[in-house]
Amino acid sequence: MKLLLPLLLLLTFVSCSVAQTGYSTTNKKAIALFEKARKAPSEKMNPSTMQPDYASGIALAEKALEKDSNFVEAHLLAGDFADYSNNLEKAIYHFKKAIQLNPYHSPSGSTHYLLGNMLYETGEYQDAINTLKTFVSNKNANPEYVKDANHVIASAEFALNALKNPVQFNPINLGPGINTADPEYFPTLTVDGQTMLFTRLVTDERVQNPNKKQEDFFVSNLSGNRVWEKAFPMPPSINTVQNEGAPTISADGRSLIFVACAMNDAGEYGENRQGKGSCDLFITKRLGNRWSNPENLPGFVNTNKWESQPSLSADGKTLYFIRGLKNSKQQNDADIFVSTLLEDGRWGAPTRLPNTINTDQTEESVLIHPDGKTLYFSSRGHKGLGGLDIFVARLDENGNWGTPENMGYPINTRFDENSLMVDANGELAFFASNRTGGFGDLDIYYFELPEKFKPIRTLYFDGLVFDKTTKKPLPGKFSLIDLKTGKEVTRAEADQLTGNFTVSLPLNGDYALNVSYPGYNFYSANFNMKLPENQEVVHMDVPLIPVNTIETITLNNVFFALNQAILQQESFIELAKLISFLKANPSLTIEIGGHTDTRGDEKENQKLAELRAKSVVDYLIQNGIAVNRLQFKGYGETQPKITDQAISLLKTEQDKEKAHQQNRRTEYKILN
Repeated sequence: MKLLLPLLLLLTFVSCSVAQTGYSTTNKKAIALFEKARKAPSEKMNPSTMQPDYASGIALAEKALEKDSNFVEAHLLAGDFADYSNNLEKAIYHFKKAIQLNPYHSPSGSTHYLLGNMLYETGEYQDAINTLKTFVSNKNANPEYVKDANHVIASAEFALNALKNPVQFNPINLGPGINTADPEYFPTLTVDGQTMLFTRLVTDERVQNPNKKQEDFFVSNLSGNRVWEKAFPMPPSINTVQNEGAPTISADGRSLIFVACAMNDAGEYGENRQGKGSCDLFITKRLGNRWSNPENLPGFVNTNKWESQPSLSADGKTLYFIRGLKNSKQQNDADIFVSTLLEDGRWGAPTRLPNTINTDQTEESVLIHPDGKTLYFSSRGHKGLGGLDIFVARLDENGNWGTPENMGYPINTRFDENSLMVDANGELAFFASNRTGGFGDLDIYYFELPEKFKPIRTLYFDGLVFDKTTKKPLPGKFSLIDLKTGKEVTRAEADQLTGNFTVSLPLNGDYALNVSYPGYNFYSANFNMKLPENQEVVHMDVPLIPVNTIETITLNNVFFALNQAILQQESFIELAKLISFLKANPSLTIEIGGHTDTRGDEKENQKLAELRAKSVVDYLIQNGIAVNRLQFKGYGETQPKITDQAISLLKTEQDKEKAHQQNRRTEYKILN
C-alpha cells in the first residue's frame, strides 16, 4: 500500500511545522545546512532523467543534524527525502527521531501518519498499528487520511494474523528449459498444460535505450517425462526490436493476445504495427504452425490510455485486461476491465469491474481461470501484507463477483506479488520471483495451490474434424451448450489446415456438442464431464458426412419427457441447429425417424416412436421449414443399435442402461 500523500504535500507538512513554531534549533550553521538541503534535490536534478537528487538533500540534512542532533525539521526533511529514495529504513529512523524529540510538532499528526505507513510497508505491522492509532486519535487529523489510516490498520492486523497462520507454499523452479540469467516473467499456459509462453527481457544491440534490453516472447513445451524443454523465441513477426509482453493464449493455443507499447513520440509499436497511444493490445492467430502478423485488437478495447496484461477466457468470448486511466500505469491509476466478443469478431466497449474487485489503489495482473468463474489478480487496495498482494474472487450464480480473498502468507509478502498463472485443473500455480537459489534475476516457479484457493477443476477435450469418407481434415465450426442452462459455453473453429480442436470445460457438467461445415450434415453428441481424478482429457473425433450421402444421422440432443412425445427444453438447441442446416440447404427433404428400446409393449413403443417423430416435424414446421420438405416415421423397437443379446452380455446395470439409451433415439436422413 503506497502512501496517500505526494511529495509536495509532505514538504508542506515540514514547511507548516517550521512556519508555525519556528526552527527547533538556534544553531545557525545547522539552519544554513538545512536551508541548502531543502533546495538541493531540485537544484541538482539529473538533466537526463529529470529526477531530483534526493541523496544530496539527505546528506546536507544529516550534516545539519551533526551540528544539532535535536533539530526536528532536519530529521523530517531527511526522512522525507529518504522515503522518496525508497530508503525506508533511513526514513523510519529520522521520523521516529522527530516524534521522540517532539510528538506534537505537527498539529494534524501528519508525521505519525507517514511513519505508520512506512512501518507497514516494511512489515513492522504492530508498530504501524500503534503509530496509526495515535494519528487517528488526533482531533485535528485530516478525515481523508484518517480513512486511509484505518484501512492500513486493518491491513496490518490482517498481516499479523496471516503470519501466524501461514498457508502451504513450496515453490519449485521450473528449471533451465525456461529460466536463464535473464528475467523471465508473465507465464501463460495452453489449457492442456503442455505449452508455456512467457516474457523474457533480452539483450538486443538494436535497441536504442542505454541498457540494450527489450522484452520478447519465448515458448517451451512439456516433455513426456514432465520436464520443460529448452524455450525458443516466437517468430520475428511477433518478436520485434520493441517490447512485447504480458501474453494470454487461447484454450486451443491458436490465438495470442499481447501488449505492445509506443516506444517514442512517433508512436512506433513494432514493425507493421499501428497503435492508438501508450500501450495497446494486439492479436495474432496460428494457422497450422504459422503465426499471422499481429494486428491491433479490433473493436473498442484500445484507446490512447494504457491497456495491458490481458487474460482471455477459455471460451474465447471474454477478455479481461488492465487499463490505466491516464496514458500510462501510474500509482493508484490502474483498474480491471472486461470486454466481450461481438458477433462481427470485434471486441465490445469494455466495462470496469465493480468496486468489489477494483479499489482506489492499483489493480493488475488479472487472470480469469478456464472455469470462467474464478478470478485471480493483484491489488494494493484490499487488505494485505503490503505492496501488491494476490487475491482470488469468485463469480456467483447471479453473475456477481464475491469479496476477494487474500491468498495469505507466504504466497503474499510485504513486497509485490503478481503475474500468477493457474493451470486448468486448478492444482498448480505459476509465478515469477527473484528469490535466492534461482538462475538469476526473475525466474518462473510453480507451487501446489492450497485447497481453498483452487478454482473449479477444468478438463479439456480435443479431437479432429474430418470428412468421414475421404478422411480429409475440415475446419468445422462447433459449439458446446450447457444442457442444464441452455447457454452456449464455447463457440470455436477447428484448425483450417489440420482440423484439430481443443476445448476447455468445467468438471461435472452435461454438455451438447454440435459441429457443422458447409456441404456436410451437422454432427451432434452429448457427454458428461464426470471423470476420474487422474483423467484430464477426453478425446473425440468428429466425422462429418457429406449432404449428398444417404446416411442416417442421430440427433443426440433431442430429449422427450418420460414415456411421452413432449419435447424437453434441452432439445430446442439441437433443433435450432437442424433448422439452420435445412435453411442453408433449401433443396433437401428429410425424414425424421423415432426409435425406442425393446422394453415395454411393442405396440405402445411403435406408437410412441411415431408420435415423437411427429413432434419433431411439427416443431420444424412451426419454425419455418416447409411441410413438403418433411416426413416422419416411427420405427419403434425394430432397428436397435445394440441388440438385446449384446446388452445382456454387459457387466453392469449402468452399461446396460447406456445401451438402452442409444436405442432410444431420434434420427434424420436425407431423402433426395
